[in-house]
Amino acid sequence: MEVSRVMMSASPKAHRHQRGLSLMGLLFWAIVVAFVGVLLIRVYPPVQEFLTTRQAIDRVMKSDPRPASIPEIRRAFDKQRQIEYTNSMISGNELTVEAVADGFRASFAYDKEIPLAGPVFLLIKFEHTVSTR
Repeated sequence: MEVSRVMMSASPKAHRHQRGLSLMGLLFWAIVVAFVGVLLIRVYPPVQEFLTTRQAIDRVMKSDPRPASIPEIRRAFDKQRQIEYTNSMISGNELTVEAVADGFRASFAYDKEIPLAGPVFLLIKFEHTVSTR
């Protein structure tokens, strides 16, 4: 008699409210997380390179004393580039430097292709502009 009461309490309604992740759901989310992880691992170095380049040109343009000429800005950027140990950054000759009414404006822009799988690439366009104000 004890057995029948236990079996009666385990009704089919209890199974309808079960929650959790199925094996296919787990596999799907594992693939999604792995793809996002690989994407982040491949995107991080170019983004870090851009941030370092941006920081270097910001330091040059806002340094004290401020650069007085376009060649001086390019030389100061190359020197900052050597300090940062980032030879894959753009060089001072690749900077677009122009004289404006209240000083100078320097900018750079470049594209980076990141191979993902086979013929699939991720294209990131980097650009930054800073003035000596």
